[in-house]
Amino acid sequence: MSRVASARVAMSQSSVVARLPRVGAIIIPEMEYVVLVNEADEPVGIAEKLAAHTDGGRLHRAFSIFVFDPRDRLLIQQRAAAKYHFAGAWSNTCCGHPRPDEPVVAAGERRLREELGISVALRPVAQLSYTAHDPASGLTEREYLHVLIGRFDGTPVPNPAEVAAYRWVTVDAVRGELATRPGDYSPWFPIALAAIDPSSA
Repeated sequence: MSRVASARVAMSQSSVVARLPRVGAIIIPEMEYVVLVNEADEPVGIAEKLAAHTDGGRLHRAFSIFVFDPRDRLLIQQRAAAKYHFAGAWSNTCCGHPRPDEPVVAAGERRLREELGISVALRPVAQLSYTAHDPASGLTEREYLHVLIGRFDGTPVPNPAEVAAYRWVTVDAVRGELATRPGDYSPWFPIALAAIDPSSA
């Protein structure tokens, strides 16, 4: 299934706690490169990750993962305070960017191991694009997003540099929280959640 949607959202977050190298007041993530794309997800170049999120952002390829357990509960995580944008926000299971020449599904499975210490077979279910500005960091997400889903029955082992906390929740419960406390969550989470059918995981 492929679905393209656009959304523009802004969200305030608490100050970022420095755990990564700094240049002045800016927290710099590890040097990584993202794939720049057009509106059809065709590669048009590469850019350093932080540069792709500054000055209004440049459209780049990304993925957002939803992992369910055998009881159909969704694994969500709270982004670590050291994250370079939207720090401290609750979000879906995992997000990230494929490296140049890295397949999207392989990149998603890699990030699950790096962030949560779990191995999950993923499959793509939707695509969408969105833009979201983070006033706290001054950075902007402008992503062509591949939504991936999978199943896992076990206990995550989160990387504290990436994940502050995690929990398993029903989709109905998290939708209720998104309706009453949207500021607790990343702006892309409800957009991607609306694009999937949890029963297909």
